[in-house]
Amino acid sequence: MVRLYTNNLKIGYGERLIVKDLSVEIPDKKITTIIGSNGCGKSTLLKAITRIIPHQSGNVVLDGGDISKENTKILAKKMAILPQTPESASGLTVGELVSYGRFPYQKGFGRLTKKDYEVIDWALEVTGTKDFKFRPVDALSGGQRQRVWIAMALAQETDIIFLDEPTTYLDMAHQLEVLELLQKLNQEQERTIVMVLHDLNQAARFADYIIALKDGQVIKAGDCKEVITHDVLKKVFHIDAEVGTDPRTNKPMCITYNLLKGEEKNEETVNSIHAAAVASY
Repeated sequence: MVRLYTNNLKIGYGERLIVKDLSVEIPDKKITTIIGSNGCGKSTLLKAITRIIPHQSGNVVLDGGDISKENTKILAKKMAILPQTPESASGLTVGELVSYGRFPYQKGFGRLTKKDYEVIDWALEVTGTKDFKFRPVDALSGGQRQRVWIAMALAQETDIIFLDEPTTYLDMAHQLEVLELLQKLNQEQERTIVMVLHDLNQAARFADYIIALKDGQVIKAGDCKEVITHDVLKKVFHIDAEVGTDPRTNKPMCITYNLLKGEEKNEETVNSIHAAAVASY
C-alpha cells in the first residue's frame, strides 16, 4: 500500500498553471528524488504536497485521507519539510532551533517536557550536531547549519521528510555529508525521504526512485537505471548526454553532455541544464 500520492493535481500562481493533472506515488520507506530544469514545478510540487501552498484541483492523499482536510498538528506529526531557503535563525542557539521541531506535540503554555528534551538530544546526536547545542546557529558553517535544520525536522518525529535542494550552496564535501546522513536515516530508521536535487549524479547515487518532471508533468518515473538515460535526459533537459556507469556504485552517471543543436534556448534554461548535469564528485 502506498501511503502518499497525488491524484490529478493542478497547481498554479494566479492564472499561471505550473503543475498540470499530476499523479505521482511516493514509495514508502525509500529515498525519492525529483529532477527537472528550473521552473518545471519541482519545488511547487513539494510545497503543495506539504500544504505550504494550496492546489487548484485534484488531491494529495496521505494514509487514505486528503491532506487538505487534515488537522495541522496531526499532519505535522506525519511529515516535515526543509525548504530551499530556511528562514533566518538569527539569535537562536542550535538547541533552541531544534526545539521548534517539537511544536506539534506542545500543549497548554507550550513548555518543553522531559520527552521533548530527550527527542531534541536524540536528533542532535543522530545528525552529529550535539557539540553545537549551545552555539549560535549563525556561527556554524553551511554544512553544519544544514545538519541542524535536518535535526529540527527529525525532532518532529515524522515518518516522511521533504527537502528542497538540501545541497544548495554547499561545497562537494558538505553535499556528500548531508546526502549520506539522509541515506543513513532512510536505511537505519526507515524514514521516507523526498527531495529535489539539481545534480543528476547525486540523484542516481542516492535515490531509490526518481521522478523526472518537465513543464509540470512527469516524463519518467522509476529507479535510477530507468530514468538516468540518454533519451529521458534529452526530453527533460534538451541535452545530448553520454551516460556511463559509476565504478563505485554501479549506478548510471552523466559523464558529459552537449546542448542539442537547432533549437533556441533562453539563458535561464541553459543555466538550469548546466546546474543539473554537473557532477559533484
